[in-house]
Amino acid sequence: MIEPDQLYQNPNVLAPFYSRFDVGNRLLLTGHSHQAWPDCGFEAMTQSWLDAARLLDHKWDLALAKANCVREGFARLLDCAADEIALGQSVHDLLVRFLSALPLQARPRIVTSDGEFHSVRRQLDRIEEEGIEIIRVPSFPASNVAEELIARTDDRTAAVIVSAVFFKTGEIVASLSDVLRKCLETGAEMLVDAYHCINVIPFSLKQEKLDGAFVTGGGYKYCQLGEGNCFLRMPRDCRMRPVITGWFSEFDSLTAEAEEHSVLYGNGPARFAGSTYDPASNYRGAGVFAFFRDMNLSPALLREVNSHQVKLLAEHFDALDLNPGLITRQRNPLESIGGFLVLHSTRASEICERLYGRGVYADSRGNVLRLGPAPYLSDAQLIESIGILGDVCFNLA
Repeated sequence: MIEPDQLYQNPNVLAPFYSRFDVGNRLLLTGHSHQAWPDCGFEAMTQSWLDAARLLDHKWDLALAKANCVREGFARLLDCAADEIALGQSVHDLLVRFLSALPLQARPRIVTSDGEFHSVRRQLDRIEEEGIEIIRVPSFPASNVAEELIARTDDRTAAVIVSAVFFKTGEIVASLSDVLRKCLETGAEMLVDAYHCINVIPFSLKQEKLDGAFVTGGGYKYCQLGEGNCFLRMPRDCRMRPVITGWFSEFDSLTAEAEEHSVLYGNGPARFAGSTYDPASNYRGAGVFAFFRDMNLSPALLREVNSHQVKLLAEHFDALDLNPGLITRQRNPLESIGGFLVLHSTRASEICERLYGRGVYADSRGNVLRLGPAPYLSDAQLIESIGILGDVCFNLA
């Protein structure tokens, strides 16, 4: 069983399992966005090709079994049942199906925050142009978000949509169960975007008292599943009928007698199903979930490791004593933020580009530079990265 200290040493004990990404020799601080994939993901994708070559259209029995493994993986992380998990190629695909199921004519209001990721932000901006009322509460400070959402949710609200962790600031949004309670009282749905939370912060729906909420997210970030592995968790009593619906939702009812022109929906996750997709992503996802399970990389352990890494980055950044006119650190208590460190600079994109030129992979959003560690990086690699950041900032100054 892996112990946290083994992940702080150089070389990191996990690094050999990521040889194709060469994580032991690269400074990959994109852990909040695109983490490296373990080698088993390559082997799984190769198997998907071989299965297709051998079985042609009969590959789908194997592909659907892999999809069920991905459902089970997400269900373990969310502490819910696998038959509550619908899969999709992107969060946006699943978001659109969710929005299409809302009674927007009768309840033409959606309440959200101004800190949502682009998949949500852009889509809500567009439907607002079609006359749907979009109420955006301030995302900063995150400690006020739940109260603001509750105050603006009423019987005209179709849904409340909010992140568990904001993608720009890394702040954790507390008291989401209170928001759900207000939604249940008013008849609104609640959708929690857990993408920047899943597999780096323990997020049990039972412990968070969010059994009645929809939850979305995916595997591109902390799960290391790569593209094409996203989920929408639905409450068990969900009977919604998405307007945007794919024929995979009919699998359970293709042989059923139906009234002319009626649209039938499958049970459980099939209710939000799409249509034909590339199953290679699910092969990769199933392989990586099995790797995490075999290595005992639980959310609790990953949170402990990530907290250590973010604290290490923060302490070594503070020790640089850089010009605050150039770059500063967001001063939230570290336990109140998710999986990455936020630095503020009006030259964030330029700093990011110069870091890349020095072999440090990070990213920027406006005036925010994000440094995201990952469990396969050693402490020495993190300290080296901050040293390079200091050199870059000194040269800019």
